[in-house]
Amino acid sequence: MGTLLLVALVVFVAAHLALVAGIARREAWWRAGVALVVAPLAPWWGWHAGMRRRTIAWGAALAVYAAGLAIA
Repeated sequence: MGTLLLVALVVFVAAHLALVAGIARREAWWRAGVALVVAPLAPWWGWHAGMRRRTIAWGAALAVYAAGLAIA
């Protein structure tokens, strides 16, 4: 179970950083800074910027991590 949690956390962090990088390239740079600190804004702004796959990866990784924590 610990491995699943670690993988889910790593995927979540990677997806979050990919969203922030995409927001910095496509949107206003200040949004990337805010999204880095306020995590729920990254998928919101990423979805509106057309980064659907990154947003889905972010949400799926968060769901797997939360479920794993609930079970553990």
